[in-house]
Amino acid sequence: MDSLVTPDWLATNFGAPGLHIVDATLLDPSLGRDARAEYDAGHIPGAVFLDLASLRDTASPFPNTLPGPDTLAARLRALGIGDGARVVLYDDSPWHSAARAWWLLKSYGIGDVAILDGGLSGWRAAGHPLDTAPPSPRAAEPPPAPAPDFNPARLRTIDQMRANLSTQAEQVVDARSLARFSGDEADPHGAAPGHIPGSTNLHYARLFDGEGRWKRSEALAAAFAQGHVDLDRPTVATCGSGVTAAVLAFGAHLLGREMAIYDGSWSEWGRDPSTPKELGA
Repeated sequence: MDSLVTPDWLATNFGAPGLHIVDATLLDPSLGRDARAEYDAGHIPGAVFLDLASLRDTASPFPNTLPGPDTLAARLRALGIGDGARVVLYDDSPWHSAARAWWLLKSYGIGDVAILDGGLSGWRAAGHPLDTAPPSPRAAEPPPAPAPDFNPARLRTIDQMRANLSTQAEQVVDARSLARFSGDEADPHGAAPGHIPGSTNLHYARLFDGEGRWKRSEALAAAFAQGHVDLDRPTVATCGSGVTAAVLAFGAHLLGREMAIYDGSWSEWGRDPSTPKELGA
Protein backbone atom coordinates (compact mmCIF):
# COMPACT_ATOMS: atom_id res chain seq x y z
CA MET A 1 0.00 0.00 0.00
CA ASP A 2 1.30 3.46 -0.88
CA SER A 3 1.82 5.91 1.97
CA LEU A 4 -0.71 8.29 0.38
CA VAL A 5 -3.94 6.89 -1.06
CA THR A 6 -6.77 8.56 -2.94
CA PRO A 7 -10.47 8.50 -2.05
CA ASP A 8 -11.20 6.39 -5.13
CA TRP A 9 -8.53 3.87 -4.13
CA LEU A 10 -10.07 3.59 -0.68
CA ALA A 11 -13.57 3.19 -2.10
CA THR A 12 -12.34 0.44 -4.43
CA ASN A 13 -10.52 -1.40 -1.65
CA PHE A 14 -13.21 -0.92 0.96
CA GLY A 15 -13.81 -4.11 2.95
CA ALA A 16 -10.55 -5.78 1.91
CA PRO A 17 -9.25 -8.23 4.54
CA GLY A 18 -7.03 -6.58 7.12
CA LEU A 19 -7.75 -3.04 5.87
CA HIS A 20 -8.78 -0.64 8.63
CA ILE A 21 -10.01 2.93 8.20
CA VAL A 22 -9.27 5.22 11.13
CA ASP A 23 -10.51 8.75 11.85
CA ALA A 24 -7.50 10.53 13.38
CA THR A 25 -9.06 13.98 13.68
CA LEU A 26 -7.56 16.12 16.43
CA LEU A 27 -9.19 19.43 17.36
CA ASP A 28 -8.67 22.08 20.00
CA PRO A 29 -11.59 23.31 22.16
CA SER A 30 -10.73 26.84 21.05
CA LEU A 31 -12.03 25.94 17.59
CA GLY A 32 -15.51 25.32 18.98
CA ARG A 33 -15.52 21.84 17.45
CA ASP A 34 -15.62 18.36 18.95
CA ALA A 35 -13.85 15.58 17.05
CA ARG A 36 -15.90 12.75 18.53
CA ALA A 37 -19.20 14.52 17.94
CA GLU A 38 -18.24 15.20 14.34
CA TYR A 39 -17.27 11.55 13.85
CA ASP A 40 -20.66 10.49 15.22
CA ALA A 41 -22.40 12.95 12.88
CA GLY A 42 -20.71 11.55 9.79
CA HIS A 43 -17.63 9.46 9.03
CA ILE A 44 -16.28 7.26 6.27
CA PRO A 45 -18.24 3.99 6.38
CA GLY A 46 -16.52 1.41 8.55
CA ALA A 47 -14.10 3.90 10.08
CA VAL A 48 -13.22 3.70 13.76
CA PHE A 49 -12.43 6.75 15.89
CA LEU A 50 -8.85 6.84 17.16
CA ASP A 51 -9.41 9.60 19.75
CA LEU A 52 -5.95 10.99 19.11
CA ALA A 53 -6.39 13.65 21.80
CA SER A 54 -6.39 10.97 24.50
CA LEU A 55 -3.66 8.83 22.91
CA ARG A 56 -0.86 10.53 24.78
CA ASP A 57 1.40 10.25 27.82
CA THR A 58 -0.97 11.38 30.56
CA ALA A 59 1.94 11.73 33.01
CA SER A 60 3.52 14.43 30.84
CA PRO A 61 2.71 18.10 31.47
CA PHE A 62 2.75 18.67 27.71
CA PRO A 63 -0.33 18.16 25.55
CA ASN A 64 0.50 15.60 22.86
CA THR A 65 3.53 13.60 23.94
CA LEU A 66 3.92 10.03 22.77
CA PRO A 67 1.99 7.37 24.72
CA GLY A 68 3.70 4.29 26.10
CA PRO A 69 3.61 1.00 24.18
CA ASP A 70 1.04 -0.64 26.44
CA THR A 71 -1.33 2.31 26.00
CA LEU A 72 -1.02 2.16 22.24
CA ALA A 73 -1.40 -1.63 22.12
CA ALA A 74 -4.56 -1.45 24.23
CA ARG A 75 -6.08 1.21 21.98
CA LEU A 76 -5.33 -0.72 18.80
CA ARG A 77 -6.70 -3.89 20.34
CA ALA A 78 -9.91 -2.07 21.28
CA LEU A 79 -10.25 -0.89 17.69
CA GLY A 80 -9.67 -4.38 16.28
CA ILE A 81 -6.35 -3.50 14.67
CA GLY A 82 -3.87 -6.35 14.85
CA ASP A 83 -0.30 -7.09 13.91
CA GLY A 84 0.33 -6.71 10.19
CA ALA A 85 -2.86 -4.74 9.56
CA ARG A 86 -3.15 -2.15 6.81
CA VAL A 87 -4.31 1.15 8.25
CA VAL A 88 -5.65 4.14 6.32
CA LEU A 89 -5.79 7.31 8.40
CA TYR A 90 -7.86 10.39 7.64
CA ASP A 91 -8.84 13.58 9.42
CA ASP A 92 -10.94 16.71 9.19
CA SER A 93 -8.54 18.91 11.13
CA PRO A 94 -6.87 22.20 10.15
CA TRP A 95 -3.65 20.65 11.47
CA HIS A 96 -3.85 17.57 9.18
CA SER A 97 -3.59 15.45 12.31
CA ALA A 98 -3.60 12.15 10.41
CA ALA A 99 0.11 12.84 9.97
CA ARG A 100 0.60 12.77 13.74
CA ALA A 101 -1.20 9.42 13.92
CA TRP A 102 0.93 8.14 11.04
CA TRP A 103 4.13 9.15 12.85
CA LEU A 104 2.92 7.57 16.09
CA LEU A 105 2.10 4.24 14.47
CA LYS A 106 5.23 4.14 12.34
CA SER A 107 7.37 5.02 15.37
CA TYR A 108 6.10 1.86 17.01
CA GLY A 109 6.43 -0.24 13.86
CA ILE A 110 2.68 -0.73 13.56
CA GLY A 111 1.43 -2.20 10.31
CA ASP A 112 1.30 -0.77 6.82
CA VAL A 113 0.09 2.80 7.36
CA ALA A 114 -1.24 5.30 4.82
CA ILE A 115 -2.93 8.69 4.84
CA LEU A 116 -6.04 9.48 2.80
CA ASP A 117 -5.18 12.39 0.51
CA GLY A 118 -7.55 15.28 1.10
CA GLY A 119 -8.95 13.77 4.27
CA LEU A 120 -12.68 13.71 4.92
CA SER A 121 -13.23 16.72 2.66
CA GLY A 122 -11.50 14.94 -0.20
CA TRP A 123 -13.64 11.84 0.36
CA ARG A 124 -16.82 13.90 0.19
CA ALA A 125 -15.63 15.93 -2.80
CA ALA A 126 -15.06 12.68 -4.69
CA GLY A 127 -18.74 11.85 -4.21
CA HIS A 128 -18.34 9.11 -1.64
CA PRO A 129 -20.87 8.68 1.18
CA LEU A 130 -20.64 9.19 4.92
CA ASP A 131 -22.14 6.99 7.60
CA THR A 132 -23.44 7.73 11.09
CA ALA A 133 -23.65 4.15 12.31
CA PRO A 134 -20.91 2.87 14.60
CA PRO A 135 -18.70 0.26 12.92
CA SER A 136 -19.53 -3.36 13.61
CA PRO A 137 -17.34 -4.91 16.32
CA ARG A 138 -14.58 -7.05 14.88
CA ALA A 139 -11.79 -9.15 16.28
CA ALA A 140 -8.31 -7.94 15.54
CA GLU A 141 -7.19 -9.03 12.06
CA PRO A 142 -4.73 -10.69 12.42
CA PRO A 143 -4.55 -11.21 16.21
CA PRO A 144 -3.06 -8.30 18.14
CA ALA A 145 0.67 -8.32 18.74
CA PRO A 146 2.35 -7.73 22.10
CA ALA A 147 3.14 -4.17 23.12
CA PRO A 148 5.16 -2.67 20.27
CA ASP A 149 8.77 -1.55 20.45
CA PHE A 150 9.50 2.13 19.96
CA ASN A 151 12.10 3.25 17.43
CA PRO A 152 14.08 5.98 19.26
CA ALA A 153 15.54 7.29 16.01
CA ARG A 154 12.18 8.90 15.26
CA LEU A 155 12.06 11.12 18.38
CA ARG A 156 14.23 13.80 19.96
CA THR A 157 14.23 14.87 23.61
CA ILE A 158 14.95 18.31 25.03
CA ASP A 159 18.42 17.15 26.08
CA GLN A 160 19.20 16.06 22.54
CA MET A 161 17.93 19.38 21.22
CA ARG A 162 20.14 21.26 23.69
CA ALA A 163 23.17 19.27 22.55
CA ASN A 164 22.34 20.01 18.93
CA LEU A 165 22.66 23.74 19.61
CA SER A 166 26.40 23.18 19.84
CA THR A 167 26.95 20.37 17.37
CA GLN A 168 24.48 21.50 14.68
CA ALA A 169 24.54 17.86 13.60
CA GLU A 170 20.88 18.08 12.63
CA GLN A 171 19.01 20.92 11.02
CA VAL A 172 15.85 21.92 12.87
CA VAL A 173 12.74 22.99 10.97
CA ASP A 174 9.73 24.58 12.70
CA ALA A 175 6.25 23.94 11.27
CA ARG A 176 4.52 26.85 13.02
CA SER A 177 3.39 30.01 11.26
CA LEU A 178 6.01 32.66 10.53
CA ALA A 179 4.38 35.00 13.05
CA ARG A 180 4.65 32.42 15.82
CA PHE A 181 8.18 31.46 14.77
CA SER A 182 9.41 35.06 14.75
CA GLY A 183 7.70 35.93 18.02
CA ASP A 184 5.51 38.61 16.43
CA GLU A 185 2.46 36.61 17.52
CA ALA A 186 2.09 35.45 21.11
CA ASP A 187 2.02 31.75 21.84
CA PRO A 188 -1.66 30.82 22.41
CA HIS A 189 -0.76 28.58 25.34
CA GLY A 190 1.42 31.04 27.23
CA ALA A 191 4.89 29.88 26.24
CA ALA A 192 7.62 32.42 25.57
CA PRO A 193 7.77 33.90 22.05
CA GLY A 194 10.30 32.91 19.41
CA HIS A 195 11.98 29.74 18.23
CA ILE A 196 14.90 27.39 18.85
CA PRO A 197 18.11 29.20 17.85
CA GLY A 198 19.37 28.16 14.44
CA SER A 199 16.08 26.62 13.32
CA THR A 200 14.39 27.43 10.04
CA ASN A 201 10.69 27.95 9.40
CA LEU A 202 8.43 26.02 7.03
CA HIS A 203 4.74 26.44 7.81
CA TYR A 204 3.07 23.06 7.45
CA ALA A 205 0.27 24.50 5.28
CA ARG A 206 2.76 25.06 2.47
CA LEU A 207 2.85 21.31 1.81
CA PHE A 208 -0.77 21.32 0.55
CA ASP A 209 -2.52 22.61 -2.55
CA GLY A 210 -5.61 24.81 -2.55
CA GLU A 211 -7.90 21.79 -2.21
CA GLY A 212 -6.15 20.46 0.88
CA ARG A 213 -4.35 17.70 -0.98
CA TRP A 214 -0.68 16.95 -0.50
CA LYS A 215 1.68 18.49 -3.00
CA ARG A 216 3.59 15.90 -4.99
CA SER A 217 7.06 15.39 -6.43
CA GLU A 218 8.60 18.63 -7.68
CA ALA A 219 6.02 20.88 -6.01
CA LEU A 220 6.58 19.21 -2.65
CA ALA A 221 10.35 19.35 -2.99
CA ALA A 222 10.06 23.03 -3.94
CA ALA A 223 8.10 23.76 -0.76
CA PHE A 224 10.91 22.32 1.35
CA ALA A 225 13.53 24.20 -0.67
CA GLN A 226 11.64 27.48 -0.24
CA GLY A 227 11.73 26.84 3.50
CA HIS A 228 15.52 26.41 3.30
CA VAL A 229 15.27 22.75 4.29
CA ASP A 230 18.03 20.54 2.92
CA LEU A 231 16.44 17.10 2.73
CA ASP A 232 19.84 15.49 2.31
CA ARG A 233 20.77 16.51 5.86
CA PRO A 234 19.61 14.82 9.08
CA THR A 235 16.58 16.83 10.16
CA VAL A 236 14.38 17.27 13.21
CA ALA A 237 10.89 18.76 12.89
CA THR A 238 9.31 20.79 15.66
CA CYS A 239 6.14 22.85 16.06
CA GLY A 240 3.85 23.94 18.90
CA SER A 241 3.11 20.56 20.46
CA GLY A 242 4.33 17.84 18.09
CA VAL A 243 1.30 17.64 15.79
CA THR A 244 2.12 19.71 12.71
CA ALA A 245 5.79 18.70 12.95
CA ALA A 246 4.49 15.32 11.80
CA VAL A 247 3.14 16.99 8.65
CA LEU A 248 6.71 17.93 7.73
CA ALA A 249 7.90 14.43 8.60
CA PHE A 250 5.27 12.83 6.37
CA GLY A 251 6.04 15.25 3.54
CA ALA A 252 9.71 14.31 3.75
CA HIS A 253 8.69 10.64 3.78
CA LEU A 254 6.83 11.13 0.50
CA LEU A 255 10.12 12.34 -0.97
CA GLY A 256 12.03 9.33 0.33
CA ARG A 257 13.51 11.06 3.38
CA GLU A 258 12.86 10.56 7.09
CA MET A 259 12.69 13.22 9.81
CA ALA A 260 12.76 12.85 13.56
CA ILE A 261 10.33 14.88 15.67
CA TYR A 262 11.04 16.85 18.81
CA ASP A 263 7.98 15.61 20.65
CA GLY A 264 7.90 18.28 23.36
CA SER A 265 8.26 21.00 20.72
CA TRP A 266 7.59 24.61 21.71
CA SER A 267 5.22 23.52 24.50
CA GLU A 268 8.32 22.26 26.29
CA TRP A 269 11.13 24.47 24.96
CA GLY A 270 9.15 27.69 25.20
CA ARG A 271 8.12 27.08 28.80
CA ASP A 272 11.58 26.16 30.06
CA PRO A 273 13.30 29.28 31.44
CA SER A 274 16.73 27.70 30.92
CA THR A 275 16.42 27.23 27.14
CA PRO A 276 17.63 29.95 24.75
CA LYS A 277 15.00 31.55 22.52
CA GLU A 278 15.55 33.48 19.32
CA LEU A 279 13.28 36.19 17.93
CA GLY A 280 12.84 37.33 14.36
CA ALA A 281 12.62 35.49 11.08
